[in-house]
Amino acid sequence: MMTTIISFGVLLAFALVIFCTIKWWNLRLTGPTPVSLFTFIAILFTSGLDVGLIMFPLAFDYTLYADVATEPAYGFTNPLALEFGFWGFLIWAFYFLTAFYFCAIEPRVQFFKIPVVKLLNNLVIITTCAFTGALFLIYMPYYIAEVGDGETIIPAFYVICFLVILVAVMSSTDIKYVKVLSVASTFLFLALILFMWANAGMGLGEFASTASNIGGYFSNIHKFIIPLTDYHEFYLFWWFAWSIMIGQFTSRFIGGLTTWQLLLALMVIPSIPLGMWFTVLYYYHLESIPTAGIANWAMTIVGITFVINSFDSLIRLYTDNLSLTVERFGKAVYIGGNTALLFVLTLLFQSQWLQIQWVGTVVIGMYVACLLYVLLVKRDTLSGVDGNRLPAE
Repeated sequence: MMTTIISFGVLLAFALVIFCTIKWWNLRLTGPTPVSLFTFIAILFTSGLDVGLIMFPLAFDYTLYADVATEPAYGFTNPLALEFGFWGFLIWAFYFLTAFYFCAIEPRVQFFKIPVVKLLNNLVIITTCAFTGALFLIYMPYYIAEVGDGETIIPAFYVICFLVILVAVMSSTDIKYVKVLSVASTFLFLALILFMWANAGMGLGEFASTASNIGGYFSNIHKFIIPLTDYHEFYLFWWFAWSIMIGQFTSRFIGGLTTWQLLLALMVIPSIPLGMWFTVLYYYHLESIPTAGIANWAMTIVGITFVINSFDSLIRLYTDNLSLTVERFGKAVYIGGNTALLFVLTLLFQSQWLQIQWVGTVVIGMYVACLLYVLLVKRDTLSGVDGNRLPAE
């Protein structure tokens, strides 16, 4: 059942990507708070990814993908191509679709202003935020292997999780902090790639030969559209769960790109550092290079920074949507209330009773409801989609 739902959702999303790109090919898109292309991509990149990007490849994924005896579905290509396919290129079209929608169409149709839709959307944002915090807490023993026994969640990890949420809430109090942290995190990630590359003693020739494995993704790109396995299905549901909220948040920063430029930028630019990162880590995997010590701490610090980036953008989004702002309640109440809410929910979701597949299913339902609303109720407004700049925030 869940496989059918996610397959339908993915096919619907890609069909809408194709339709919007063709129909509004040269439409110029400008959000209410436009920024440069680099800053926009930095905000998108750091908001839409979390610590899993840093830790999962070496800790879990490459070993799983290489075990084709257990998972024969992975046998058509190599682990690097699979990792890139789960995180890069085609999958970023989801974010294009929602960013385009919230910049060009939503201001005219106001679907997400409908009270029940608004409530549901913000519940998705809050629960996904807390669910991400719960996963961060659950897997922290693996991320910070130097602390504890590598398996048990010790009190120090609860403190770290609380501090991460607190810093994210503080960052969300002003949109300029979100921008600055996103750009700084992007440079920090690039620095981590260079450090891990140098730490591995990897030459340019070795990098190029390892990176060539990514070609296995592009030659089999059609196989990544619908779920390969339950694990791939989990990834696709995760991308869907995040897609509306990330598109809604990042659309405000689009700075005059045309539709095709936005699609190209979102699919290509983030995929370059992702490809470099996965290539370096794949070399570690192939050569069995240990990461204990400074390398693991470097990855942990950058991973935690990514978690903070994801949190602050989502906190900023739902507090804006629900008018739970600093201006309304004051900084102390804003910080204390949001920190307490998310930390309590993180502890509640630690048992993993909330499944990301459920959240993704709700989001797919919102896609369908929005499409029907636009076609049946607001179809005439599509003729007014002209890319006029939205009012500044």
